[in-house]
Amino acid sequence: MLTSAKLDQDTVYSLDDLNDWPRDGVSLAVLGDPVAHSLSPRMYHAALACMAQTQPMFAHWHYVKMYVPEGQLGSALERLWEAGFLGMNLVLPHKVAAIPLAAELDDNAREVGAVNTLLRLPTGGYRGYNTDTYGLEEAVRRDLDAQLAGEDVILLGAGGAAQAVAHHILRSGCKSLWIGNRSQDRLARVLDGLQAVAGEGRLHGFDLTNPPAALPKTGLMVNGTSLGLHRGDPAPVDVSGFSPELKIYDMTYGHENALCLAARERGIRYADGASMLVWQGVRAMEIYSETAVPAQPMMNAVCAGSGCPVRHV
Repeated sequence: MLTSAKLDQDTVYSLDDLNDWPRDGVSLAVLGDPVAHSLSPRMYHAALACMAQTQPMFAHWHYVKMYVPEGQLGSALERLWEAGFLGMNLVLPHKVAAIPLAAELDDNAREVGAVNTLLRLPTGGYRGYNTDTYGLEEAVRRDLDAQLAGEDVILLGAGGAAQAVAHHILRSGCKSLWIGNRSQDRLARVLDGLQAVAGEGRLHGFDLTNPPAALPKTGLMVNGTSLGLHRGDPAPVDVSGFSPELKIYDMTYGHENALCLAARERGIRYADGASMLVWQGVRAMEIYSETAVPAQPMMNAVCAGSGCPVRHV
């Protein structure tokens, strides 16, 4: 039988484990398919350990990885609520699927069309939030001394995570948003869905394999593709023709990938996605705990888990 003392932050639990889930303490989880790679338990436990030094109740909070197959999020949320979980973070492929399944949505999650944080409601079900947008804005500001408002932004990729980011960039008042993708059919659907919030003249699409001459050479570039996540991945775009004044935020992290190396060679400021992971996590834990959350222990845990050099937030 499971007990809270036996819960392990590196073990991947299944929905079957909920049959005898321990009720002592407070349970949190990250849900995904796959989810074994997630550093969220290490990151959150680092914060909780620090918080418990002055608020002992957090010593009884635990955070785990839980495998939830694609298409089973609805039944999983019902079982998690019955098992007493306070909240969950969602990774692929559940962020968009959670929109119609959440009992309530905050305005940001509704507008960007994706949920990555769920908070238990005493009346049943969960309230959905999106803290990824906060994470991106904080990371860009802190790592690159940049902002989205008034900026030319180039977003690489049109997947689910990139779509949410695109909504936020447009709502933040960017000067222009250029979205590049390999699949032009998917890109057309994404652009169509963004047109209402974009207004006239700000939104542009392009083929990642053949960027147009009109593409801004300065401003901010955000890599929302998965290229760079694995060693040996090519860069999602050739940056040799961009100005050294360009700033690049890469949502992938874990090693110096091809985009990082190309930016360094060109003298372009570059930051990887570890900080976005941390700051979206800080905001999520603030929602769960209703108290201040320390970011540095979370960053230390992410760097240790991914092999990145430790950095200051």
